[in-house]
Amino acid sequence: MSQYLLDTNILAAYLRGRPAIVMLVEPWIRADKAATSIIVYGEIVEYLQRLTDDDYARDLNLLRGLLQRQVPSLPLSFAIMERYATLRRALRSPYGPGVIGDMDTLIAATALEHGLEMITADSDYTRVPGLIVQLIPRTDLK
Repeated sequence: MSQYLLDTNILAAYLRGRPAIVMLVEPWIRADKAATSIIVYGEIVEYLQRLTDDDYARDLNLLRGLLQRQVPSLPLSFAIMERYATLRRALRSPYGPGVIGDMDTLIAATALEHGLEMITADSDYTRVPGLIVQLIPRTDLK
């Protein structure tokens, strides 16, 4: 059963073989404790599209293989979308500290709905009420 939701920056760094991230994430993947959001898949695909055709095809196959065999990509649902709406409202001024991006809010809503700890290098997630965040130093992504 999953315990951790891997954000875009973490999953991308893992796919790129960044040593600190591989050491962190690999045990979770082996123990079936890692998941991600289908939104993360879309964000990584957008990033990969800047590559040459051959590199894009190779990296897209790596990403799909990882998500199909080892790291489930959680789909959006009515419950997640309702949680998203609640979060957007809670973060919006004057109620909260300020809205974060829609994609990040959807990813956070997915983590909350599934009771997962968010693994990210993006400090915006620390503003999400009730979300447990493990903030990874950006230097670990290199």
